[in-house]
Amino acid sequence: MKVTRIRALRGPNLWSRHTAIEAVVACEGDENAISKLAGFEARLRARFPTIGELHPMVLGQPLALAHVLENAAVALQAQAGCAVNFGHTAPTVEDGVYQVVFQYSEEAVGRRAIELAEQLIAAAQADTPFDATAAITDLRDLDESERLGPSTGSIVDAAVARGIPYRRLTSGSLVQFGWGSKQRRIQAAEVDSTSGVAESIAQDKELTKQLLNAAGVPVPLGRPVTSAEDGWVAAGEIGLPVVVKPQDGNQGKGVTVNITTREQLTSAYDSAAVYGEVMVEKFLPGFDFRLLVVGDRLVAAARRDPPQVIGDGQLTVRQLVDTVNLDPRRGEGHATSLTKIRLDDIAIGRLESQGLTPESVPERGQRVVLRNNANLSTGGTATDVTDTVHPEVAARAVDAAQMVGLHICGVDMVCENVLRPLEEQHGGVVEVNAAPGLRMHISPSFGRGRAVGEAVVDTMFAHGDDGRIPVVAVTGTNGKTTTARLINHLLASSGLRTGMTNTDGVYVDGRQTDSGDCSGPKSARNVLMHPDVDAAVFEVARGGVLREGLGFDRCQVAVVTNIGSGDHLGLNYITTVEDLAVLKRVIVRNVAADGYAVLNAADVNVAAMAAGCPGHVIFFTADRMHPVMATHRAQGKRTVYVDQDTLVAAEGSWRERIPLRDVPITRNGTIGFQVDNVMASVAAAWAVGLDWDTIRSGLASFMNDAAGVPGRFNVMDYRGATVIADYGHNTDAMRALVSAVDTMPANKRSVVISGAGDRRDSDIRDQTAILGEAFDDVILYQDAAQRGRADGEVMALLRQGLQGAGRTRQIDEIRGEFVAIDTALARLQPGDLSLILVDQVEEALAHLAQRIAAG
Repeated sequence: MKVTRIRALRGPNLWSRHTAIEAVVACEGDENAISKLAGFEARLRARFPTIGELHPMVLGQPLALAHVLENAAVALQAQAGCAVNFGHTAPTVEDGVYQVVFQYSEEAVGRRAIELAEQLIAAAQADTPFDATAAITDLRDLDESERLGPSTGSIVDAAVARGIPYRRLTSGSLVQFGWGSKQRRIQAAEVDSTSGVAESIAQDKELTKQLLNAAGVPVPLGRPVTSAEDGWVAAGEIGLPVVVKPQDGNQGKGVTVNITTREQLTSAYDSAAVYGEVMVEKFLPGFDFRLLVVGDRLVAAARRDPPQVIGDGQLTVRQLVDTVNLDPRRGEGHATSLTKIRLDDIAIGRLESQGLTPESVPERGQRVVLRNNANLSTGGTATDVTDTVHPEVAARAVDAAQMVGLHICGVDMVCENVLRPLEEQHGGVVEVNAAPGLRMHISPSFGRGRAVGEAVVDTMFAHGDDGRIPVVAVTGTNGKTTTARLINHLLASSGLRTGMTNTDGVYVDGRQTDSGDCSGPKSARNVLMHPDVDAAVFEVARGGVLREGLGFDRCQVAVVTNIGSGDHLGLNYITTVEDLAVLKRVIVRNVAADGYAVLNAADVNVAAMAAGCPGHVIFFTADRMHPVMATHRAQGKRTVYVDQDTLVAAEGSWRERIPLRDVPITRNGTIGFQVDNVMASVAAAWAVGLDWDTIRSGLASFMNDAAGVPGRFNVMDYRGATVIADYGHNTDAMRALVSAVDTMPANKRSVVISGAGDRRDSDIRDQTAILGEAFDDVILYQDAAQRGRADGEVMALLRQGLQGAGRTRQIDEIRGEFVAIDTALARLQPGDLSLILVDQVEEALAHLAQRIAAG
């Protein structure tokens, strides 16, 4: 078995809506029927007993090692605690070659899982050891390091539950929610609206106390100190006992409480000074409470207790700590709900103050405290007390957060309890925290968890707001780019700032921000990150979907123009038109429940996609009596068609009519494929909810020139002759172009064409076979990029297609696109017509513009 290619599908894809790893796996001989591999399954299960059931037949095929690879990759992740359950293995047209697909929750974990699955299979084949426990531990550790922590994860989970899309912007906790102009961002538990000034204030403990005191919030007395000696002086001024802590600290680092002696203060000062300037303040007796304020309300509260163990009269302190750390909720760092207790120097020092060492055996029931602070990050525990917080205590917490300016704030209080106002029990606020940890509230050690993630999301997005902008996805064989540009134009005409991707580049609010073929998921994601985009239109090409999946989780509108045979068939196991339709329908299968699929009713493969659409369907085609159209219309659903010289949008008994003479791109309705593009675009604009006056004016102002739709039937005048530049590059496009050119009068017709080397031989020949019947002269040119073909090979195939052509009288072969263009222009006489099929669109159009300007 050999894995020849691995891809990460980061969005909805050909196989599923899950993020997935796709691998191409070659199996030889008995590897295609493991029943012939004596003892293999027994050896496999001996090494990994929890691999699950292996079915003897999959899709009518004998079980191959490729299927085992899929099962193992899924099972290993599941055993490591990853929420995955999808896997699929499909044979390709190549004998013994399979496409193996399985879900992942974190890409790095998925990639590692397939490596370990390969190792497992190799070990079972060779009867060598494989440590499944170590493999699962490896995956679990990797998953913990890769996935979001509990605080950020709780906010993401709450957003997902509301249908709000999200994207991690870094490998850390910087996350974007929503798209375009509706986006919001968080960094851990801090929202984008929180200012850097507020965060700086929260980090300055002394300034924070001054502000809180001014707001009437009780705070302990204290001041910054410059040395241990100065600290002891401050302690005398304030009165013992005191607390020593860093002025700019977090997670309880360097904090020592209840100091009563000079020796304790000196040691505490040294611990705090590691983290910067040091403060000494009055020690408040009582318990440590953390109150979480989100926006303008208290959403959770917990009593925090320092890490401790209870003696049993038999075990040492070290053994008691080890026993407590066996709790599966305790882990390293912040990935789990609790953190393991550490017997470090600080803990040993705290033991010494109690007359103990790690090897001491505490009496039964003796409480042994291992730290002065109660932070969860140092092994402490949390007990939920949200329901018992006195309204005045909650009000003081909100006052503290708002005085500092934090939208999410952890307010630390010390008091006997939260049942009475702070002033009545000499309690106070000792600290406010930006980006507070949420795990003590999500899954406290005792009591019930609180919906803090939901509270954070509710402050960022109003009720009913899912943070989404309208997304229109356009795919098909021909007409994609023109349709995408026209839809974008209609949206922009309504006043929306648009983001568009297509094979020509990326455009934001009319400005090109990237060039080249940008019809893949990366460009789509870039547009959805742009804060100035109110609506997005994406041309979706087959290559991007195959490589990586979609760049969005779902769209409001999916447009499929048509499915043709010339669209790279034979590549990446897409060998038939039906295969291509299955791939293209990915956008239809990911339409929102309240969205629309806009489908060509006259294309049987496109019309069939309606069955897989989760939303509604608008059918379009010129023939309103087409059976698919008639049935859909009879059901009162939306259709777009042509009635004589008028485009009609119909729903039930309602009709909207737009004369085609008012749509310049159609040349009074004579260019059939442009009429199709207009119908699809109008249907998409209708689905988005644009008003009809906007649609009408947008259609009237959309020009079919090199600026509006470069390389898409751009009609120009040259010395009284007609020149048409187009990027048509497959047989369906050739037929559509011939049909359009036939409607235009001309004395003599010529065509300039090359061929893409990455097409099948038959596709290259068929293009010139079609053109040879419609044009008097054919100029063949060989471009610089032959896409894997030998020199002259494409030209030979093009000439073969012209053999027996009924009309063509002259055939020329020219090396170089611009030379071919100049040759065609030089032959033109007034009244002639030349169709120039450009390859380097921008450069060729610029060359044409220069020649035409020169006359």
